[in-house]
Amino acid sequence: MSDDKSTPGGADTKPSNFLRQIVERDLAQGTYATRRFGGSPGDAAHHAAGLPDPARIRTRFPPEPNGYLHIGHAKSICLNFGLARDYAGACHLRFDDTNPEKEEQEYVDAILDAVKWLGFDWTSQGTEHLYHASNYFDFMYRAAEALIGADLAYVDEQTAEEMRANRGDFGHPGVDSPFRHRSPAENLARFREMRDGGHPDGSMVLRAKIDMASPNINLRDPAIYRIRRATHHNTGDTWCIYPMYTFAHPIEDALENITHSICTLEFEDQRPFYDWLLDHLCTLGLLAQPRPHQYEFARLNLTYIVTSKRKLRQLVADGHVSGWDDPRLPTIVGLRRRGYTPESLQLLAERSGVSKAGGWLDYSSLEIALRDDLDPKAARACVVLDPLKLKLTNFAEVFGSDDFADACHAPVHPGHPERGQRDFVLTRELWIEREDFLEVPTKGYHRLYPGNKARLKYGHIIECTGCEKDDAGNITAVLATIVPDTKSGTPGADAVKVKGVITWVSATTGLPAEVRLFDRLFTVPQPDAGGTDFLTVINPNSLKVVQAWVEPSLATARPDDKFQFERHGYFVADRHDHQPGRLVFNRTTTLKDTWAAK
Repeated sequence: MSDDKSTPGGADTKPSNFLRQIVERDLAQGTYATRRFGGSPGDAAHHAAGLPDPARIRTRFPPEPNGYLHIGHAKSICLNFGLARDYAGACHLRFDDTNPEKEEQEYVDAILDAVKWLGFDWTSQGTEHLYHASNYFDFMYRAAEALIGADLAYVDEQTAEEMRANRGDFGHPGVDSPFRHRSPAENLARFREMRDGGHPDGSMVLRAKIDMASPNINLRDPAIYRIRRATHHNTGDTWCIYPMYTFAHPIEDALENITHSICTLEFEDQRPFYDWLLDHLCTLGLLAQPRPHQYEFARLNLTYIVTSKRKLRQLVADGHVSGWDDPRLPTIVGLRRRGYTPESLQLLAERSGVSKAGGWLDYSSLEIALRDDLDPKAARACVVLDPLKLKLTNFAEVFGSDDFADACHAPVHPGHPERGQRDFVLTRELWIEREDFLEVPTKGYHRLYPGNKARLKYGHIIECTGCEKDDAGNITAVLATIVPDTKSGTPGADAVKVKGVITWVSATTGLPAEVRLFDRLFTVPQPDAGGTDFLTVINPNSLKVVQAWVEPSLATARPDDKFQFERHGYFVADRHDHQPGRLVFNRTTTLKDTWAAK
């Protein structure tokens, strides 16, 4: 296919991938041109009574509400909603809530918020496409009865151990269940007994009747319904039998008129059952043609994180992190609190590509996407994270008084002069970074040491004359003199040449702030690979909290405001703890990759 993307719907500027090529092929061939849409999910008759589908394609994002979404889900969100956007389609947000045991309203609310924050919406042409799989339980039961009536499903009363043993393995075919050859009438009666609560949990299941000798083990009569007495967050105690995911998911797609059902590669082996089930339900007249088709892509594997919901839940429950939104977690709420932007996650999703080939993406790719997004946008500020006092001993001689405040200025953003300037003052005592002074300099060190000159950024050149120490020999202050007539922006600024530049904050007007220096949560790229206990490779230095001094402009920072702290990196005002009178900033990432040499 040509690389020229001139398809309607705005896809002409997007990089090609195999999913886009499939969508464009289907649009060109009119694969779904005859579809009708009943305005809401429904069976074949419901959609047949509707109008021609106004959406050229339909995709879906179907999370199970049993945890918080993570960076991998972000890629799926961007992919599904992005394809629908670019090809004049609709993307549905569907809660795949067919499991009553682990799903909670808290997770439902968090998922809604995450999708909106990422910049996507499930409303298309005035219709809101927000759905719950549990609302389809009635149809799923009806479909199961239809399969039984067609001798395509049966109730199996073997124990779980017997079923497992009789299933066979890759080298041996399965063995038919002794219950496989019951009549449809007998199976229907037993299934209704299951529905009515006549049998205990785990005593029987409904299985599809396919082929116990199939080389694809997933086609060896998979279970499609189980007995489970559990209160469901949406349907309450209406049901004591629940559909299995592999049965429910294709039905959900078909009821919603999905065209392209996109999932990750671990579902590739399930595609034959997906096709088997929908083909039979369409033949039986329950579901509309043309039916959905499933396509798989390689999931996003990012180094230095874990994305297993079980492991994330363990990190939270055991107190290794402060909660689901801990900025060290790869959850969307954690990344948001860390300071990542929707645009940076979208950029990462696009750059990571869409393919069938798996692989690992280095965590630095996420940080690069953030820098690329924020560099042209983030306001600048001067901050001292490891404060050491600097005393300018000739201040009164230069300015006439030790109480004088010399006005200094810096751009809000060096690339956007229209955004104005930050105003602050140079005073007799300043805060500088502790690493900016050495009594005995190392080779190539150009900052402050006795006898050396350096520039105070946006201010004067100074010459270090020594330091003060306490009784234990610890350095408590650096001493220096101002070199007159060398202020930045004045005619004499270049009269004296120096190599070192020092960032600073006035000790008089600077503001105290709590700064949380977050780093990667794990010390190794693949913390749970090869059976590794991921808890043993937690980075003990993943969080360091410092009391910093910040320039006065940050007094008006609001929660979620993002900045580049000059020299240090990108930071965000914490969305929960930052408030007037208590400044709290989180480090999102450094200016450069600090892990490259590790």
